[in-house]
Amino acid sequence: MRPLRACLGAAAAVGLAAAGTTALVTTSASGATTALSDRWYAAAPYLMPLDNDPPDAAAIMDATGLKAFQLAFVLAPNGGGCSPTWGGTSPVSSDTAVQSVIAGIRAKGGDVSVSIGGYGGTKLGQTCADPAATAAAYQQVITKYGLHAIDFDLEEPEYENSAAIRNEIGAAKILQQNNPGLYVSVTTAGTADGTGWFGKQMLLEAKSQGFTPNNFSIMPFDGGFNGAASQTTALAGFNSILQSTFGWDQATAYAHEGFSGMNGRSDTGEYFSQADFQTVLDYATAHHMDRFTFWSLNRDRQCTPADNGGRTSGTCSSVAQGSWDFAKYSVKFAGVTPPTTTPTPTPTPTPTPGVSCKAAWSSAAVYTKDNEVSYGKHNWKAKWWTQNEVPGASEWGPWQDEGAC
Repeated sequence: MRPLRACLGAAAAVGLAAAGTTALVTTSASGATTALSDRWYAAAPYLMPLDNDPPDAAAIMDATGLKAFQLAFVLAPNGGGCSPTWGGTSPVSSDTAVQSVIAGIRAKGGDVSVSIGGYGGTKLGQTCADPAATAAAYQQVITKYGLHAIDFDLEEPEYENSAAIRNEIGAAKILQQNNPGLYVSVTTAGTADGTGWFGKQMLLEAKSQGFTPNNFSIMPFDGGFNGAASQTTALAGFNSILQSTFGWDQATAYAHEGFSGMNGRSDTGEYFSQADFQTVLDYATAHHMDRFTFWSLNRDRQCTPADNGGRTSGTCSSVAQGSWDFAKYSVKFAGVTPPTTTPTPTPTPTPTPGVSCKAAWSSAAVYTKDNEVSYGKHNWKAKWWTQNEVPGASEWGPWQDEGAC
């Protein structure tokens, strides 16, 4: 992940010398390991448990109904070697701090996934000798914390290293085979047309190894994006890339596709509001995508004046919000209604006096992205292709309300 998503500043190793070695997920000291539904792991927002002023996971759960967290990041040791650490500095083998966070989440009925990689730092795929050795290092993490889910965040500078990506994809395949039911996501950079050259090479490596995770997710930000419309365009482009790479039809590709956004102000000064998250969520649910997550819960709170809300921060969003506004979209994706005791409504378009109405909506007409119509004395804009879907009939529908006319 980008600079603000960069690194944080024992269980005996399970040998996996060959892909056929079996190592099932076992109960760990961090609490019960009853799995949640895959939908929860698909909705888990990223949380840095040791840096960027970690918020209280229990408080987020109470306020929003969130159950799953994506803990970041596991890396190779800063001094080199093929053993897992948190942020390159804290060995997983002797960790108690993250283990305590996990235990607290599980005590309230939740669970975690662990993300490996991120933007910057040295990745285990770069330092381990081969896929089996890389998998053995990650298996220590799975066994230590009794994991049911893991995320491979493959981006700069690692994804420019073909040998490292071969190790990571090979390790992911081994872990998938040796931990039945393990939810595996692969996250990589997003571009305007889906993903760039290195992302496409990663997909080709997965194809060559015969590896299919639960999803391949892109991060459509820090690349000249401008709100939700540019993000859904990238998701559509990435869907086409998945189709052409793996020979999938559109529906199958969407079923293996995910979105990983950035709430508020991005590293490059893009802004993504609650309304943008709602639009992308509508797109993801309408197309039956497999994942909807964001970076990060550490940032899911409003900046104070001292935080300087006009810059990008690792501890606040730099947009007007209530605490944990963005987490509520993950809860919606998981299919659970957030508590109603502390609602923070998504901003709605403000009607502009004197706005004329567009051509009236027709049930027989075919509309494509950005087509505008009027219905019920409001103007509406199409978010994607649609026909015979009444504007405003569903919050998950294809129409965006542009206000009264």
